[in-house]
Amino acid sequence: MSAPIRSQLEREGFARLPGFLPAGRVEALRARVEALFAHEGDRAGSEFRQEPGSRRLANCVNKGPEFRACLADPAILDLVGSVLGPDFKLSSMNVRSANPRNGVSQPLHCDQGAIADDRGFWVCNTVWLLDDFTAENGALRAVPGSHVWGRLPQDSLADPAAEHPEEVLITGAAGDVVVMNAHLWHGGTANRTDHHRRALHVFYCRSDKPQQTYQKPLLSQAAVAELTPLERRILALDDAVNDALSAAPAVRSGFLK
Repeated sequence: MSAPIRSQLEREGFARLPGFLPAGRVEALRARVEALFAHEGDRAGSEFRQEPGSRRLANCVNKGPEFRACLADPAILDLVGSVLGPDFKLSSMNVRSANPRNGVSQPLHCDQGAIADDRGFWVCNTVWLLDDFTAENGALRAVPGSHVWGRLPQDSLADPAAEHPEEVLITGAAGDVVVMNAHLWHGGTANRTDHHRRALHVFYCRSDKPQQTYQKPLLSQAAVAELTPLERRILALDDAVNDALSAAPAVRSGFLK
């Protein structure tokens, strides 16, 4: 990736990669997402957490090759490694679809409620835009530079759901990917349109931390059989340390209870 992209990611905590996905892959992901929402119904997202005002899918690695193709893209992994260092793994792969006219904004949060530790940053998220992100349909808001502040918004702000004086809106076109240091203060905004606003979240963490969704017990034999060696490594399927870290059930969200 270019030096300006890396520089923005380091300085502001996020960078957008325009046109990263071709139109055909975007359409295939949209079709798979909608088929899953129709199939799972009220259960959608239940492997992790459901969210008022949004549809969610969880455990997406297990739900089709369209998703697995986003797991270990070399260009994305290169940028994630620039945040987390060389030893990292998938933490979760979820879809979030902001409902039409939902009237709900997420509070500013850091993913997994994470604060950088003595080793540095340990969470990095990638947001794959399946629809245009606009000022009206629930685009991300973020506070540039907040990834280095070393504190959580809920511990620093009277109202994390309120507009922050330094926040910016991260807009873009379907097919763009936003790579985000997930210690960044961020949140989805309200969707004021008549259409769903969909995105795939491919979320990584440092190898010494628990996965947000423990992948190993959720993957079918058919899905495992299709994985490359790199994908197995990114999923930590052969990592006994990850088994010990991630097996205990826990809520590991920055804001969902």
